[in-house]
Amino acid sequence: MLSLIKFPRIFSINQVPKVFHEDSIISGYRHPRSSATDCILSLFQMTNETLNIWTHFLPTWYFLWKLVTVVLMQQGWQDSFTWPLLVFLSSCCIYPLASSCAHTFSTMSLRARHICFFFDYGALSLYSLGSAIVYSFYAFPDKWLNSSFHQWYIPIAVANTVICTVLACYSRLGFPFLQYNHDVVKRLPESPKFGKFLRILAFAYPYLFDNIPLFYRVFLCTGEGCTNNDTNILHYKHISLAFLTGFLFATHLPERLAPGSFDYIGHSHQLFHVCGILGTHFQMLAVEQDMVTRRPWLTVNSIPVSSANSMGPAVLCVVLNLIIILLFSLPLLSGPVCKESKHGKDKEKVATKGCSCY
Repeated sequence: MLSLIKFPRIFSINQVPKVFHEDSIISGYRHPRSSATDCILSLFQMTNETLNIWTHFLPTWYFLWKLVTVVLMQQGWQDSFTWPLLVFLSSCCIYPLASSCAHTFSTMSLRARHICFFFDYGALSLYSLGSAIVYSFYAFPDKWLNSSFHQWYIPIAVANTVICTVLACYSRLGFPFLQYNHDVVKRLPESPKFGKFLRILAFAYPYLFDNIPLFYRVFLCTGEGCTNNDTNILHYKHISLAFLTGFLFATHLPERLAPGSFDYIGHSHQLFHVCGILGTHFQMLAVEQDMVTRRPWLTVNSIPVSSANSMGPAVLCVVLNLIIILLFSLPLLSGPVCKESKHGKDKEKVATKGCSCY
């Protein structure tokens, strides 16, 4: 069946505009003005994005199955103590789905590329808040429960999501209207490395803050009130994979050691996706185990779960992130649409030299 389908042409790095280049990836590029149909068809041919898409699209269904299991089979929506877990599992469904969609449709145009990844960044910041919410109610060490830090932990995490999304979106083009308008070709980041540094900072900072109680619990705390239980080994696995994920994202290994050798299989972004999903899996197992084993003690001694302190912050985060994404996207949405010929030869020329408006 697939043999009857005409797949889009694949390009090398010197045939696509510079903004679409990936560090040390030489081949496997899709057309920078792909149609939505071409983007979907590319899911079933080998490009340098194919595994980036599938390594997040398939886990989306796994986390969705876990969410449905808790909601329907365990009737979690009727039990307020499970609401933080529902928020976390929802964020676990959203961030890989947003990532897979961003990688799928980011070659429709330059403006589409930016907007797709704006949504990707917003989904990641929502996942960060989901982690903070579930940690606040299930994973905090006993001796920190009801402390001032515990009471301010989620509000600070909400503020961090705003900072994270703004900083990550800013790293692509700067501030909307102030540093770029609809003519984005004239305002690309002066330093791609600086933009990459800002994105690393944007996501490393919320992660490190969210995990302060966990780091203390598993690495520093001694004596009574440290919550030493069998769940800690799962937390160790999650933390190890999280740092490996960050390392792969920052270093572009192994493709930097052999440019062109890992274009289709084995480059750092694919490994980054796999390690991130595995880390989320162990994180999910850990918080579920903490929720079950610590429930009797937490119900009596910790802050009661309510919609205002579990689902409320998540809804607020979604609204704020959508506003931020809209503000960063408005100059791109108001720009002129580049008109190009539909003839194959003209389309190939556009791929080679780029388009004057996106």
